[in-house]
Amino acid sequence: MTTYPMRDSATMLRRNLKRMIRYPSMTVILVAMPVIFLLLFVFVLGETLGTGINGGGRAAYANYVAPAIMLMTVLSTVQGTAISVAMDMTEGIITRFRTMHIARVSVLTGHVVGSVLQAMFAVTVVTAVALLVGFRPTAGPLAWLATAGFLIVLAFAFVWLCVALGLAAGTVETASNTPMPLILLPFLGSGFVPTDSMPTALRWFADYQPFTPIIETLRGLLTAAPIGNNAWIALTWCAVIALGGYLWSKHLFNRIS
Repeated sequence: MTTYPMRDSATMLRRNLKRMIRYPSMTVILVAMPVIFLLLFVFVLGETLGTGINGGGRAAYANYVAPAIMLMTVLSTVQGTAISVAMDMTEGIITRFRTMHIARVSVLTGHVVGSVLQAMFAVTVVTAVALLVGFRPTAGPLAWLATAGFLIVLAFAFVWLCVALGLAAGTVETASNTPMPLILLPFLGSGFVPTDSMPTALRWFADYQPFTPIIETLRGLLTAAPIGNNAWIALTWCAVIALGGYLWSKHLFNRIS
């Protein structure tokens, strides 16, 4: 018999979407953390940080920090992918799939596409909250379209990395902790304060880690800030992470199943 990867992937996507709908608490938790960070930085620290960065106070800082919170939303959401994959690997469902005549790749692609859709939903919610608390982007329709496309590319890349982390984790508990550095790295970039305010060694790390060009690209698209070469650097990082995550996931999945 012949397998149909696209059909089987669509079936696995429906499975993952139904699970998200049936158990919405995971989505709520993944969205809640970026919202809490947004409210904390805008209302508690925004006046001081905004005055120190550009003299604009809380309103200006909301514009500065919102792109970083959007990135954290994507990273928080894809962290749930590692947990979902680890659950599949430890609860015996993969053994059942192995007895069925389905394309092996569809098990992973269902997780990937479902998580990208979940990430875009989460970003939409967080962006709405950011607008309510003072975020005032200057992006036109094309810039918003480019932002959406960039966020999808970003989510796709990091979903594949988290799929690999979930496969490598061995347990659900480990899978929930392994992606945590992804949430912390934006703090060591230009997401919350300019890198030139950091000590020399930390500034060097902040300037050359992946999340700084990603944040600067989002900030430029949304607020008309200069982007320079950051977009190409960010897309290159996304391509490397996506390819590395895919190859690592494929290797682990073939070895395990």
